[in-house]
Amino acid sequence: MDAIAPIVGIDVSKDRLDVHVRGPDERFDVARDTEGIAALVERLRALAPKAIGLEATGGLEAVVVASLAEAGLPVLVVNPAQVRSFAGALGKRAKTDAIDAAVIAHFVEATAPEIRPLQDAETRLLADLVARRRQIVAMMTSERQRRAGAPERVRKSIDRLLKALARELDSLDGDIDGAVRRSPAWREKENLLTSVPGVGSVIARTLIAEMPELGSLDRRRIAALAGLAPWTRQSGRWRGKSFIGGGRTSVRTALYMGALVASRRNPALKAFRDRLVAQGKPKMVALVATARKLLTILNAIIRDGTPWHAQNA
Repeated sequence: MDAIAPIVGIDVSKDRLDVHVRGPDERFDVARDTEGIAALVERLRALAPKAIGLEATGGLEAVVVASLAEAGLPVLVVNPAQVRSFAGALGKRAKTDAIDAAVIAHFVEATAPEIRPLQDAETRLLADLVARRRQIVAMMTSERQRRAGAPERVRKSIDRLLKALARELDSLDGDIDGAVRRSPAWREKENLLTSVPGVGSVIARTLIAEMPELGSLDRRRIAALAGLAPWTRQSGRWRGKSFIGGGRTSVRTALYMGALVASRRNPALKAFRDRLVAQGKPKMVALVATARKLLTILNAIIRDGTPWHAQNA
């Protein structure tokens, strides 16, 4: 490996960042605070790394990734499950923050993932608002399920909480609406996406916020990003079932919902799904294929800047 362009792995914890530089095999740590992150940026600038990898850790990595990206450093967020599988393949059973940083650096070197420009601050904010809306909806669903078998006094408590969550949901919807309306580019994208029967503003805004690559990749790569690209287990003459997985769960969930609605309201996609079912495909397989078809159509609409027409399908 070229020592001039090392690979860096960073393990993020609540109070500390453990750093492993693969090449010179340098190890150090800094505090996860303003001063520590600033020191990290300066140190990595001097190293001029080829890539810097961090695991997605539920939000702890966000400020670090943003700081590195703003400094013009080549940073990417890797899937923790893939890193753990990679560590297992290497036979590394021990687990410390320093070891994790070294494994992340090795994983990035071995897999050479594509480094894409990060979303701008407004798009990240929209993504955070959409994610928070999804959390509020999930909480409301859970509370309604609890209410069904709860005694009266508990139901009153649940009702109060549901009212508070409904107010918060309305507030978030207003914030999201305002964010979209402030951006002419987002408004145009939303109008294009919602021109497809079955796609409403929630689905459109989820795609805008969480799949900025829409319209810039081919149909296979965009399906893989959403976790809708099928893969098959096969060995010799034995051929197993095809599966989907990975990708961006929130995007895939939104597309499932769009496919469910489109299977009833969109004549072209309804005919597509019905044809698969008539061929003997299980209903869930037909739904996944419809979601993938919907994503392909949406990708083409954003790419071409042309609203829905039945012939798009």
